[in-house]
Amino acid sequence: MAAPKPAAKKPAAKEKKLGKGIWTVYKVEGDKIVRKNKSCPKCGTGFVMAAHKDRVQCGQCNYTEFQTKATAEKKAA
Repeated sequence: MAAPKPAAKKPAAKEKKLGKGIWTVYKVEGDKIVRKNKSCPKCGTGFVMAAHKDRVQCGQCNYTEFQTKATAEKKAA
């Protein structure tokens, strides 16, 4: 008869990372709440487009608007 195996040790609990939430899409100006990013022209006002380095893209329908160098420089300034 074989000896019983020792109990396995449980790994330490990992810290949960906070993902990007809805609070990263809006900002408060005075008494108004303002959307930081543009809304999707195809899907409507309920869908916010993701702002990337060289484009803005809708996650729902994959509508993409590319930025030119002049637009990107103007936005950075």
